[in-house]
Amino acid sequence: MSDAPPASCRILYIDDDPGLGRLVQRSLQARGHHVELAASGTDGLARAQAGEIDLIALDHHMPDRTGLELLPLLRALPDAPPVIYVTGSEDSRVAVAALKAGAVDYVWKDVQGQFRELLGEAVDTALRQEALRRDKERAEAAVREARDRAELLLREVNHRVANSLTLVAALARMQTNAVTDPAAKDALEEMQARISAIAGIHRRLYTSEDVEAVELDAYLTGLVEELQLAMKASGRDHAIRLQAEPIRLATDKAVSLGVVVTELVTNAYKYAYPAETQGEIRVQVMRESPDTLSLAVEDDGIGWTGEGEAKGTGLGSRIIRAMASNLRSVLTYVPGSSGTRAVLSFQA
Repeated sequence: MSDAPPASCRILYIDDDPGLGRLVQRSLQARGHHVELAASGTDGLARAQAGEIDLIALDHHMPDRTGLELLPLLRALPDAPPVIYVTGSEDSRVAVAALKAGAVDYVWKDVQGQFRELLGEAVDTALRQEALRRDKERAEAAVREARDRAELLLREVNHRVANSLTLVAALARMQTNAVTDPAAKDALEEMQARISAIAGIHRRLYTSEDVEAVELDAYLTGLVEELQLAMKASGRDHAIRLQAEPIRLATDKAVSLGVVVTELVTNAYKYAYPAETQGEIRVQVMRESPDTLSLAVEDDGIGWTGEGEAKGTGLGSRIIRAMASNLRSVLTYVPGSSGTRAVLSFQA
């Protein structure tokens, strides 16, 4: 960017001394600026309100009002131009008061008339600074607009993905109703639960202002409710007790954790309790340390230590290992407890 001030700048000089005003006008016009004169604060304010002024030079002593009285009114204008304060007073408090009121600079009037050259330099500097400020504002506005557009597009993508997952789950449900083989039905029901776990994350994303993290307690509450309804519809009815601290978790980690919860709860529904036996399944998520979270899923059923051949196809165990690997952790089973207790600790 050039150090030269913007070309053809329109400057308003407010001063009740017409002779001095004409001298300032000639001096600034020699620098390439267009200069308009106002002989009073009232006239100057009216001209400034009309707009199309790039900079105002304002005298301190005027008969109708002082520059300090006029300055706040000028700064309150829409898209207010910068103001340079001109004063013949040697009281430094006047200059300080002008700067506090919003002037970008001040120039002392001197009897030799050198202030006109100083005023010209101050005008050029103020115009360069104003140009830089406006460029910065435009750039920041463009960044905000791009960010808002990206967030809107991301929410739309999440919305469409969630709808697609819901459709896939519905198709799987229709296929479940169409098959008669028990093993096929179980496999399709488990697939529906896995899809629902991921779809729940996307619902949280497109209904939230924050697409990078998920409120874990709210997400797991919805997930547990869906699991319980799905299992009840398939003929299994065990209460699920959820205890989850209010924790914000990165989206990708929440997806992995949701799938692990789905698999462990599904396994407990299928294998923990003998037929016709009631029992509950407990899910707990807590913070072990500032950087570590712990997931525990337990029941009071027949118990399993995680050793030996897995029941069923073993697909659930492979999915759990994969999701635990995403969380850079390993699922462990606590020995000696009544029933089964599976624990997963991972970095938040």
